[in-house]
Amino acid sequence: MDRKWVVNSSPLIILGKVAGISLLTKLCSDMVIPVGVAQELDRGSVNDPARNWINGEGVSFVRGLDKIPPLIQAWDLGKGETEVISWAYAHPAYEAVLDDGAARNCASSLGIQFLGTLGVILLAKKQGVLSKVKPLITRLVEQGFRIDSELLRTVYRLADEK
Repeated sequence: MDRKWVVNSSPLIILGKVAGISLLTKLCSDMVIPVGVAQELDRGSVNDPARNWINGEGVSFVRGLDKIPPLIQAWDLGKGETEVISWAYAHPAYEAVLDDGAARNCASSLGIQFLGTLGVILLAKKQGVLSKVKPLITRLVEQGFRIDSELLRTVYRLADEK
């Protein structure tokens, strides 16, 4: 396991709602939460699992950035997405973990490797951390995670689940 991830708030928030943040730490050798992402999480409700995580064990993953490159700033993304992509841009060994479409487009245009929440879940199954993806994805959907039906079929096919 030599994966290094820099993680945005949305995967942490949705995985937190289904007690799945530990998937992130189990699947990578190093994880970074930029300060801007930590600040976004800290603005969550008092009962939000991601907020509680970032103010507990998650604080050890928080790191600051030296600067935001102008070419990333020009994308006018949210603070968290901007910092995630900036970290990955400055540290090419890191993959960005983010779900936002515009942020993924930015990462792609800069040649930054990325995956989303569903990619993390598929990797967890491939690595034997999860035996099935369907129960977790069902809980994600129940918590408001939106997944296109075609993408959902693709995920289940890739996981070899019907």
